[in-house]
Amino acid sequence: MFLLYLDESGNENEPADRYFVLAGLALFERQPMSAQQFMELLFGKLPEIFQNEAELRALFDVLAHEAYALPPLTREERAARAKLVITTHFNTKQQIFLDFVLSHYVRVGVEELDQEKLTPLLRLAYHDSIADAVADLGRPDEIGRVFAGFQKYLYQQQAAA
Repeated sequence: MFLLYLDESGNENEPADRYFVLAGLALFERQPMSAQQFMELLFGKLPEIFQNEAELRALFDVLAHEAYALPPLTREERAARAKLVITTHFNTKQQIFLDFVLSHYVRVGVEELDQEKLTPLLRLAYHDSIADAVADLGRPDEIGRVFAGFQKYLYQQQAAA
């Protein structure tokens, strides 16, 4: 027998509520476990449960909303917050490229942040010239660190600070 926990937040009929979140969790009742055991089990299974990073980022929004009563943020809001922090952590050329990436993130979606999108984004931003991208942004491993590293600022709560 499974115990099912469902919770909703928001009201789809209320114009002021921009989001309606419904989350569920099923637990096998004959195997009691501590909260710590549950979290370890859950985090160990995340790669099996979520097929891509976009689904995991959606979970982040749901958990933040439920745990801290934080409103989910739009991609536009996340990008604006991240831009404020990016200006203090990256050089001018990196900031220009990251602005380009953020504009795609806002327009297309979170899938633009997947590592496999880095080369196509570089080609698009640098008119098919990876050599120009390397000249502006540094060695390929550095470009990869910049691309992966800035993304944390999209999900930090104090990104605007």
